[in-house]
Amino acid sequence: MPTTALHNRASAPAAPTDARDWVALLACYREPSRWRSTWEIAVTAVPFIGLWALAWWSVDVSYALAVLIAILNASFLVRLFMIQHDCGHAAFFRSRMLSDWIGRAIGVLTLTPYDVWRRLHAAHHAGTGNLEKRGMGDVLTLTVAEYRALSWRGRLGYRIYRHPAALFGVGPFYLFFLRNRLPHGLMRAGARYWVSAMGTNAAIAALLAGIGYLGCIDVLLFVFLPTMLVAASIGVWLFYVQHQFEETSWDHDPDWQLHEAALHGSSHYVLPGPLRWLTANIGMHHVHHLQSRVPFYRLPEVLRDHPQLADAQRLTLRESLGCVRRHLWDEKNRRLVSFAAARAA
Repeated sequence: MPTTALHNRASAPAAPTDARDWVALLACYREPSRWRSTWEIAVTAVPFIGLWALAWWSVDVSYALAVLIAILNASFLVRLFMIQHDCGHAAFFRSRMLSDWIGRAIGVLTLTPYDVWRRLHAAHHAGTGNLEKRGMGDVLTLTVAEYRALSWRGRLGYRIYRHPAALFGVGPFYLFFLRNRLPHGLMRAGARYWVSAMGTNAAIAALLAGIGYLGCIDVLLFVFLPTMLVAASIGVWLFYVQHQFEETSWDHDPDWQLHEAALHGSSHYVLPGPLRWLTANIGMHHVHHLQSRVPFYRLPEVLRDHPQLADAQRLTLRESLGCVRRHLWDEKNRRLVSFAAARAA
């Protein structure tokens, strides 16, 4: 390690011993820059629109080429979703109204009713790592004891649910194309969420009707569908590895503490530079859960200034592939384990 790096680490302030102290320490990074936020939208939306147009043109040349461009463009749709995500946390602009309307507009492209998603995602942040608050905006995770108590049908259903083909294939399609069409989880929470879902549906229908009219069904099949399906799968994968890693954190209510769960129950997904840019630094998820109001473009500042956080819960791209083999929370050993490991225990 270079001498300067050693000096920087040696001179870095001591890490807080309580996760709540990190929350206060990171508050100074919450201020967004209107110029920078506008720039991030531009450098994401312009390539997205350009690649969409190129894929549309390619339909008349080669279906395979159109699909290839659409798959590439899925990465920019993922980045747009991350901007929508920051808008939902009021982290992108000082004006909450501006953030919300940008989020709603992007929600049409991501097939996600913004106000419904924002409420469910807030519940995820408020209950992450709490075994009594599972089921709101998270991946269902059973404890070893709960799994053993299931009937054989229940175990089979859980195994199917946790299979990679279901989680990253069928699941994303169901979530974005079907489930998001209704305000699931908020059906009785008020008219606002129905307006959000139905308004988004109407805008999506108008957009698809226009594409179908101008570009025929081929554009929908070979451009729209591949872009959405690949982006949805990438999004679900990112969400999965951010909390479904071996040394994550789950506790029952008496022992659960919000900020400790935010810090220790979220990974630091260390991605190569281009992937980090395309995913808008969402891999720095432990910092995001500690201070959700920090704009994504300021997260690297946090890790630069606080090496303790840069070293916490590191999960490389290669290591993340092993997360798909972890399915159950072992309360005794405080580890996410595989079905085989649970059976052997």
